Amino acid sequence: MLTVFNIQRFCLHDGLGVRTNIFFKGCPLRCLWCNNPESIDPFPSIMFDSRLCHKFGDCIKNSGGSIRPEGDGLVIDRENITCFDALRDICPSRALTITGENMSINSIMSEIEKDIPFYEMSGGGVTLSGGEPFAQDGELIELLAELKKKDIHISAETSLHVPWENIEKCLGLVDVFLADLKHTDPEKFSFFTGGNAGLVMENFRKLDASGAQFVIRVPVVPDFNFSEPEIRSIIDFASDLNNSSEIHFIPFHSLAKEKYLFLGKDYVFGNARNVEKSEIAPCVEYAEHKGLTAKIMN
Repeated sequence: MLTVFNIQRFCLHDGLGVRTNIFFKGCPLRCLWCNNPESIDPFPSIMFDSRLCHKFGDCIKNSGGSIRPEGDGLVIDRENITCFDALRDICPSRALTITGENMSINSIMSEIEKDIPFYEMSGGGVTLSGGEPFAQDGELIELLAELKKKDIHISAETSLHVPWENIEKCLGLVDVFLADLKHTDPEKFSFFTGGNAGLVMENFRKLDASGAQFVIRVPVVPDFNFSEPEIRSIIDFASDLNNSSEIHFIPFHSLAKEKYLFLGKDYVFGNARNVEKSEIAPCVEYAEHKGLTAKIMN
């Protein structure tokens, strides 16, 4: 079984043509600005929008004491909830929802197959996203193999913050790796993501040496990497790779603020300013000067 929190059809980004994006749950990083905070934990997450709550009480009855009324609202002891299926689809007003479920290869493929005519018409395919697709168990290989049997183009968004073996076994199955290069400074990377920049950069070198096709993606985040020296260091690393040709800059926005509220999580970047596309023009200019094709993504 693979842990999925969303299957989004008719996507026009994250690869060529019309695409179906499979969002996997679970990520080894804890990026403080993450736009998909519901994807971080590998197990189901409870999202609660108090504005939609009509106090029907179904969630309280089925929570085993982990949800209780307090004042005009609810207290949700998320850490004590283990039986998520008892709460899935229990709320008539959809104020409380469970994000994430285990899905079989057949179930995922049945959703993907609905869109095959659109792939054929547009040159599209499937994009694996998350979370971190390559943090899933061995069944990911089975899904990739099934997609290849049907000649479906596969793109994979990845932080590359996984053991190289997880990537290596997917070489030849994934058509394009959309790989994040967030920072080159180990201390800053660790502080803002909880991860190891050295692992990511080493995996980039190995991916480069493998001959696989990849696109480097840079989330441009204020107070993290949005300064001329930091962005130039990222671009310099990218341009030094033998097979690197394309780099995408992704401007930070704080549209995920509500998701953190619904998850009961603090959002450190909740008050950070958005990065405008016009501000990234010098990044594009420098990347092109270094021989890369550069784009600013939505």
